[in-house]
Order: sequence, then structure tokens, then C-alpha cells
Amino acid sequence: MEKNCRFSKKCGGCAWLDMPYEEQLKKKEGQVRKLFKDLCSVRPVLGMEHPWHYRNKVSAAFARTRDGKIISGTYEEGTHRVVPVEHCLIEDETADRIIGTVRGLLKSFRIRVYDEDTGYGLLRHVLVRRGFATGQVLVVLVLASPVLPSKNNFVKALRKEHPEITSVVINVNDRKTSMVLGDRDIVLYGRGYIEDRLCGKTFRISPQSFYQVNPVQTEVLYGKALELAALTGRERVVDAYCGIGTIGLIASDRVSEVIGVELNRQAVKDAIWNARRNGVKNARFFEGDAGEFMTAMAAEGERTDVLFIDPPRAGSTETFLDAAVRLGPERIVYISCNPETLARDLKYIRRKGYRAHEVWPVDMFPWTESCEAVCMLSKIRDWQKRR
Repeated sequence: MEKNCRFSKKCGGCAWLDMPYEEQLKKKEGQVRKLFKDLCSVRPVLGMEHPWHYRNKVSAAFARTRDGKIISGTYEEGTHRVVPVEHCLIEDETADRIIGTVRGLLKSFRIRVYDEDTGYGLLRHVLVRRGFATGQVLVVLVLASPVLPSKNNFVKALRKEHPEITSVVINVNDRKTSMVLGDRDIVLYGRGYIEDRLCGKTFRISPQSFYQVNPVQTEVLYGKALELAALTGRERVVDAYCGIGTIGLIASDRVSEVIGVELNRQAVKDAIWNARRNGVKNARFFEGDAGEFMTAMAAEGERTDVLFIDPPRAGSTETFLDAAVRLGPERIVYISCNPETLARDLKYIRRKGYRAHEVWPVDMFPWTESCEAVCMLSKIRDWQKRR
């Protein structure tokens, strides 16, 4: 089994690379058990059979060394110094090779890499997304300006080396910010997005849309979430933080209605397109703040049977959770990329008349300290009587 990485000490991306995988799983399960010991039972962690090269999204920063050499890779932990990484044990190998080719083309096309200190230069990052099920590849060139010299020839040279590339996009980021992507996308080649298949559904993935980076474990995670939801075909489901509609659309065959809400406009467009692409007629998607949306639903007397929550790493806010409870779902399925904030939010929801059942840790990020988790809460029937 491959283990050695000469970049790991500086990169910081794989903090547990020296730890046997089975030991990592035990440690992650132990951490989750400690967090939830007074909340609910914790089930055995769901790990990967082949925990290598699982990341379907790879982002590389570019820089020039003092001797003029162009390097690409990741930022050294806690800094903005680029660590030159050419091969990564957790990143998709095709993506790594494409980034290497882009790096090699820069000199002949006289493309300067962006300097954060001076603000000069053009190429800031390269983002590669690959559909593991479809093989489709999207290359995003993040530039400080919308003008790429000899853009057609550049794309031609890149695709000559990598004919598997199905789309190339310029993303314009002219702001002095630590964010990788800007707001504007310019399609140079292909459709400007890729498709991938997940849990039997096809999804469109645009440069700025959220899509889980480990598709193998995402099927495990979402499968467990649907199992915990105990759907019968009659439920009305709300999918909060719905992104491109993955959870809601996967659940659509087992429910009567899906309502998805998401703040990212492009993600909502993708979700609507994904519903059409999959022939799903019982799902509607809305752009907006999920908490405000649910508050408005509750004010109009609307209700839901099952609520799916998949918030950012910081978890949900009390305002959001209050809105969720006002909708009166019989079951809440909470998917979390941070068990600490999940435990915090469960304590709050429990005070609102819900009981947490079991938590399933899912290892989405082998060789790192991170762990995903999914939990189901159900409404306590006699809550109103006890108050």
C-alpha cells in the first residue's frame, strides 16, 4: 500500500498519513462516541475499502520561485506559501496530471503566474473536477483578468495531452482575496460543466457548485441518510442547504414532494436542471436563506414530514433551527461535516421537543482528522403535554 509523501509535513493536508487506516477509523469513531455519549448511541464508523485518490475536486495554487521556476501545489499549512505538490495520494490522479500539463504550458504561452504581493500576473489557480462515474473532466483556469493570450491554442495544446477533458472555463478573480474563485465564468471549450452519477441520478456540476469531493463515500453517507429517514412514499420533504439538489433528488423516488432551498444562485440553477435531467417532477428548488424560507413557510401554515439538513462546517444557527422546528417535521435527518457542531446543534434541537436516535460516523476524508456524521431526530409525541 502506498504511504510515502514527501510533501505531507509541509502541506498539512494528510495529518494522519503515518497512521494505519484501521487505527484512524477507531480514533474517529472514538472521538464521535465521546462527543455524543450523553446524546444518543453511536454506530460503528463506515470506512473506505480503497482510501486513496478519492478527491474528485483538485485545486492548485501557482507561484514563481526566486530563481524563476513556476511551481504549483497547495498552500503550506497556516501560510500562503505554495508547497510544490506534483502527485498527491488523496487527489484524483488525472487531475494532478492535468495541472502538471498546465504548469508546463505557461512558459511557451508567456503566461505569468499571479503574485499576491504585487498584484501582477495572470494565472492564480487551476481547479479540476472529474466525474468518477462518467469520466468527464472540467478544467477551470482562475485568472486575474478575463483575457487569456492565445486562448484557443492553449486549450488545443491542453486537450492534445488530455483528450479526456470535456470542458475548459476561465474564472475571473480580480479581487485581493483568499477565495479561490471569483463570480464570473467564461466558457472556452465544452458546456461549461460536467455531469456525474450518484445513487442512480445524474447531476450537473458547474465550476462554483458544491458537490461532495468523495463520491464513493457520498453514496454510503446518503444511503444511510435515506435509511434513517424511513421514507414511505407519502412524505413531504424539505432539503435545506440543498446545493445542486443531490439529497432531495435522490430521495424523490421515495416521497410525494421535495422542496429544496439554497443560497447559491448557480447551485439552484443546477438543481432545477438536474430535476429536469432526471425526469423528476415532484421536486421544486428555491434560491434564498434556508432559515428565512422555512420561517415564511411556517408563517403560512405549511408543514413538512421530513427535513434534511446538510449545513456548512460551522453548523446551523439557532435562528435556523428555530425555523426548522416551527415547520414541525416528524423526522430531521442532519448530515454534518463537523461532528462537534452537530453535537452542539443536537443539544439545542432536543430542547425543542425532539429526540436524537443514533449517529453514524462516515469517513469521507481518509488520512485527515475530519469525519462526517449523520443523525436522525424524531418529534417527541407528548412534548406539548409535558410543557
